[in-house]
Amino acid sequence: MPVDLTGGIDPRREFVFAECPDDPEMRDSVSFWTVDDRGRIGLPRIGIEAVAANWDNHEIQINIAFPDGRVYRLRGAGPSLAPQGPDGTPTVLGAGGLAFRCVTPFDAWTMTYEGKAVATSSADLVTGRSDGPLVDVSFFVEARMAVPPWVQGALQPDAAERIGTSVEGELMGGPRYEQLYRATGSVTIAGETESFTGTGLRIRRQGVRRLAQFWGHAWQSAVFPSGKAFGYIAYPPRPDGQPTFNEGYIFTGDGGLIAARVVEAPWLKRLQALGEDVSLTLETADGTVHIEGETVYSTHDIHHDDDTYSVREMKKENPKFPALQQAGVRYRWDGEEAYGMLERSSPLEQIET
Repeated sequence: MPVDLTGGIDPRREFVFAECPDDPEMRDSVSFWTVDDRGRIGLPRIGIEAVAANWDNHEIQINIAFPDGRVYRLRGAGPSLAPQGPDGTPTVLGAGGLAFRCVTPFDAWTMTYEGKAVATSSADLVTGRSDGPLVDVSFFVEARMAVPPWVQGALQPDAAERIGTSVEGELMGGPRYEQLYRATGSVTIAGETESFTGTGLRIRRQGVRRLAQFWGHAWQSAVFPSGKAFGYIAYPPRPDGQPTFNEGYIFTGDGGLIAARVVEAPWLKRLQALGEDVSLTLETADGTVHIEGETVYSTHDIHHDDDTYSVREMKKENPKFPALQQAGVRYRWDGEEAYGMLERSSPLEQIET
C-alpha cells in the first residue's frame, strides 16, 4: 500500500505566516529533533517561537548534546528573517543565525544555524546550572519526510474532544502536527566538524498557546531502519480526576498510522543526566507493543530562568512551570534498534531528589 506523506493535509499549511498576525498572542513555530543514527550527536529540540507581540525578534532554542555529557545550549532571540523563499512564498521561519526552510511541502525541509552557544553539560543542567562560556557552533540538517504526519486529535475520538474542548488544546498551542524524517547533516563545534546521517521529528504549530495550567507530559517517537515507527503524547493523570489527552500511533512502514495510546509511560520522576530507562508500552486495537528505551544524551530546563520574552510571559502564567527534559534515546523494538526523541516534564515538587 502506498504511503501518503501529506496525510491529506493542504500543502499550504506548511507555509509560515507571511506577516505579523493581528492577535498579539498568535504564534508560529517550527522545531526539529534530530538524532545521529549511531548515537554520537543529538540536536534535541532546535526551534523558533515567533510570537506576534514580539514579532521583530523571534525566539530561538538550541540544544546540541553528546553521549559524553557535553551540551551546547542557547536560549535567546534574534532579528526576524524575511519569510519569503526563492519563489516568493512564505517558506522560511528564521531569526538571528537560525533558519528553517520548507523546500517541498511534506517532503523536504532544511535547518541551518551559525552563531554562538553556551558550553555546559548534562550534569550541570540537571542541577539547574546553565551558565558557561560562549562557543562558536553551526549545523546543517536536510530532512526528508519518512512517515505520514500525525495531527494531534485525529486518531482517537476522545483525544479529539480533549483538543477541542479542554485545557490540553491550549497547551498544544493551536493546530499542530508532527512528522518523522530521515536526515543528513553536520555539526561544527569550535571549528571541528562532524557529519552524520540519522532521523528526526519535525513539528509545525500555529495558534495561541496558553501554559498556565500545564502540569507535565511525556512525548516520545522514533523511526526504525525497516520503516516502522511510533509516536505518542500523553499528559499524566489530572489532580481533579478528569480525563487527559493520551494519543499515539504505530506505523508499520506501509499505509497509514494505526491509532494507539500509551499504557506505560516513563513519567519524569527523577532528574538523571544519562543512562535512564525510558521504556514504554503502547496499546492498539490489536494488542500491546513494548518498546525498550534508554537515554543516551540529555538536556534539562529546571528553573526556566532564561531572560527571554517567552520565558518571562510563561512565568507570569505559571510561576512554577514544570521541570523539563529533552533527550535522545536508544530504542529497541522487536530486535531492531533506532535513536529517537524524548521530552517530558513534571512539577519539581513531584520529582525525587
